[in-house]
Formats: sequence, structure tokens, C-alpha cells
Amino acid sequence: MKQFECGSLVPGCTWHTEAEEGAEIVRRAAEHLRTAHGESVIRPGMVEQIKARVHETPQTRH
Repeated sequence: MKQFECGSLVPGCTWHTEAEEGAEIVRRAAEHLRTAHGESVIRPGMVEQIKARVHETPQTRH
């Protein structure tokens, strides 16, 4: 499972998301940036910054 925390890109933002695929993380993050932070255009450089901040979630044992 992969995770992205918006606060790593936008200081103070507590929004985060998890998904199996990195592409889904990027899609969700771009939508969040549009709706919550008023970004009307998500440029390729921003996509690269999102991708650079996606990380694997720690495996938990039940």
C-alpha cells in the first residue's frame, strides 16, 4: 500500500490518502490540490513532486 501526505507538499495540510497504485495516489492528490488548495492547473512539475513524496505504508501484523 502506498501513501501520500499533503502536508509534505503544502505545509500545515493534514489531508492524506492511501492506495495500491501510485497513479491513483497522484489522481487523488491532484484532485485534492484543485478542490482544497485552489490549484486550477496541475503542472507536470507538481505531479513529479507528488510522486517523489509517495511512500510505502508500514506493514502491520494482525
